Amino acid sequence: MKTHSTKPSEIERDWHLVDAEGVVLGRLASEVAQRLMGKHKPQYVPHLDTGDHVIVVNAAKVVLTGNKLVAKEAIRHSGYPGGLKKVPYSKLMLERPEKAIESAVRGMLPSTKLGRAMFKKLKVYAGPEHPHTSQKPKTLDLKQVAAPHNPEQAHTIEEVVQGG
Repeated sequence: MKTHSTKPSEIERDWHLVDAEGVVLGRLASEVAQRLMGKHKPQYVPHLDTGDHVIVVNAAKVVLTGNKLVAKEAIRHSGYPGGLKKVPYSKLMLERPEKAIESAVRGMLPSTKLGRAMFKKLKVYAGPEHPHTSQKPKTLDLKQVAAPHNPEQAHTIEEVVQGG
């Protein structure tokens, strides 16, 4: 009996639609990263991109637990001296909520050419509309695995804006 090795010609890619409303950011990112890598498939091999395309809608309604919405910062550096930029997540979620999900998912993918190819299959939209209806995406319900364990500690950006 021989061991089967997946070939690029055998890879079939599906499209998945994920609604991020009321879902914790980190748990959403880990599930999406697994779909992008293809770890949910029996044909998964670490040296090939066997993953599917993922569309995330309602990115503005994603939930952060604890004090992260106020205390956590998105950090980037221009590469020049003094080029460190810090943006609090409260401001990031107001202006570009897609960026928060993209950076969380990118951090869970490999830091290689393969990881960059996987990341290109992610599409994130702040609202409920998306232009990928012709691909006929399958709805992927993550409410069971990515819902907050303690709803009192889960906060959306709307709560912070109304309270402050």
